[in-house]
Amino acid sequence: MSETIKNVLIEAINDEYKALATYQHVINKFGEIRPFINIIEAEGRHIQALLPLFDKYGIEVPEDDWASRTEAPRTIQEACQVGVEAEIENGEMYDRLLSLTVDHPDIYDVLKQLQRASVENHLPAFQRCVERGGGQGQGRGR
Repeated sequence: MSETIKNVLIEAINDEYKALATYQHVINKFGEIRPFINIIEAEGRHIQALLPLFDKYGIEVPEDDWASRTEAPRTIQEACQVGVEAEIENGEMYDRLLSLTVDHPDIYDVLKQLQRASVENHLPAFQRCVERGGGQGQGRGR
């Protein structure tokens, strides 16, 4: 296992930990609001998708200490904007990480799925949240 693969997986899971902790802080502060309640479940699934890769490549899973390193934004509107920015950064991070994993199709495929969820589902949900001024829209966000 190369140092590059180790660093890729650690960066990916830390980014998912950070999103999960941030969105949990939002829920704790403002209640079970969309799209946060939907996306937090997805972030948990993203972490679960990465864990078998750590096992396969013999990499120690880093501790998730992000709850103590993040906090909720002041308003729901600000939280939605933070979500937009986080998901844009997440997509860009996965672009970079994908370029480092082309020789590892198992890792590449998982990262591509995570990126797709972020860009195609999470980002539009947060963008709708911003457009609504942080208000609750109809239907379930993704």
